[in-house]
Amino acid sequence: MGLRIVVVGIAGVGKSTVVEKSVSSIEGASLAVFGTAMFDAAKRLRWVKHRDEMRKLPVEKQKRLQTIAAQRISRGKGKVVFVDTHLFIRTPEGFWPGLPLAVIQALKPTHLLLIEAAPEEIVSRRENDKTRYRDKVTTEEVSAELTLARTFLSAASLVSGAPISFIQNGEGKADEAAEQIRRLVRSAEA
Repeated sequence: MGLRIVVVGIAGVGKSTVVEKSVSSIEGASLAVFGTAMFDAAKRLRWVKHRDEMRKLPVEKQKRLQTIAAQRISRGKGKVVFVDTHLFIRTPEGFWPGLPLAVIQALKPTHLLLIEAAPEEIVSRRENDKTRYRDKVTTEEVSAELTLARTFLSAASLVSGAPISFIQNGEGKADEAAEQIRRLVRSAEA
């Protein structure tokens, strides 16, 4: 098995942009988008029509989708597999972990990366993203989410034994963030 790098970040941090730039510049790298795998399963089960509806499903249904997605992704092969996912999902029942034990055990990450940005940048990105149905949030709520993300990632590291890296993605700095990831991959492959 090659490297399996789980990349996480709260909504609006620019995680997917940074991951896509990283994957396209690393030979032999592939990308698995956890939310897409969950959405595909949810559509097959006829539970949702739009991706953003998943977070409103009962937690038990979300758990089932997570398990299906993790099992599908874990069967993937490759030199460097990036898994783009979230550490938690805000549901009507509270924050639900995106990397519960069953998902971590299925994915077997070799590395955990947290993409971060300033709270004000994240709020602005969420407000300007017309492709998604985002909940309105304040800078204080985003700051709390960033703290929660570090806490959840620490727990995932403890369970998986995978090291944590923090990648800053400031406004207009996605290429620099992707370069940090490329350096990490080169170091891990050495």
